[in-house]
Amino acid sequence: METVDKIKQQIAENPILIYMKGSPKLPSCGFSSQASQALMACGEQFAYVDILQNPDIRAELPKFANWPTFPQLWVDGELVGGCDIILEMFQQGELQPLIKETAQKYASDEAAAQDSE
Repeated sequence: METVDKIKQQIAENPILIYMKGSPKLPSCGFSSQASQALMACGEQFAYVDILQNPDIRAELPKFANWPTFPQLWVDGELVGGCDIILEMFQQGELQPLIKETAQKYASDEAAAQDSE
């Protein structure tokens, strides 16, 4: 699978996704640490990709996203932004409802899919 296809698939399959250095529990850079802490404080589950373990994604994502730095937060298929934007949104109370609404939207989609099986 091409790296760009892998990125598109990750974004499509994970409504709340952060590309970061390290993991939320063991971040490898200050920016990734701050961004993932703000995301964890929203209280919803989210996916992450450690770009240090995925050099192909680390190389391709900035071109795909037209965003040069990491971390990158993607919500509902859209790039929200990097550390500064994530922290600013969190401090202004904008990140929490975005994350909660997205999590609830996809939880109800999953429930509907299970009901129809």
